[in-house]
Amino acid sequence: MGRIFEVRKSAMFARWDKMAKNFTRIGKEIAIAVKAGGPDPDNNPALRRCYLNAKACNMPKDRVEAAIKRAMGKDTSNYEEIVYEGYAPHGVAVMVETATDNSTRTVANVRMHFTKGHGALGTSGSVAFTFNRMGEFKIKNSGQLLEDLELELIDYGLEEIGEDTEGNIIIRTAYTEFGNMAKALEEKKIEVTSAELTRIPTTTVELSEDDANEVLKMVDHLEQDDDVQKVYHNLK
Repeated sequence: MGRIFEVRKSAMFARWDKMAKNFTRIGKEIAIAVKAGGPDPDNNPALRRCYLNAKACNMPKDRVEAAIKRAMGKDTSNYEEIVYEGYAPHGVAVMVETATDNSTRTVANVRMHFTKGHGALGTSGSVAFTFNRMGEFKIKNSGQLLEDLELELIDYGLEEIGEDTEGNIIIRTAYTEFGNMAKALEEKKIEVTSAELTRIPTTTVELSEDDANEVLKMVDHLEQDDDVQKVYHNLK
């Protein structure tokens, strides 16, 4: 019985850790959005996106509002967005998006994770060509026909449409069309549960289970770093 309790407790702590990481990530995104476009979400599309993603992660409204107030203060950290590129073991391409108030610390930590994971940190542009930067929207599937939705949104930059494993509808646009699609979905009153800029691999690498686990272990260590916002890879 004690063993079962320990397993459940570990799972609970893992969920808390993931939730805390998501709250920290969104808090930094809010700070960057407010610094760039002000605290009014009606006039700041990036901040509206933060609100959506905060809701998707069950981030309490008071924490979102507190993050906005902090971002408006004079003593808040000025986060710089830096992208690092490199290779995980077995030739898997990796891109790491960070938001940091100390780039010296961040690059040292990212390099350490690559080195310890038997990968190699590369130079700017070394793997970026392996990914397409796209806008991705997740909406609830309320019985809509994908074909009808595709026709309705094709003029607003729609490039891909499909469903995820949870049955949500996923809409993807070119990076430059992200704002157009966001506005179209808002005007059409299509409820969006999350909206983000993402990187989709153009080619993938298939590995054995053991080799794939070695890659995913390195990716996990990167994702746990406080300065890291998102990690992308082309492991199949």
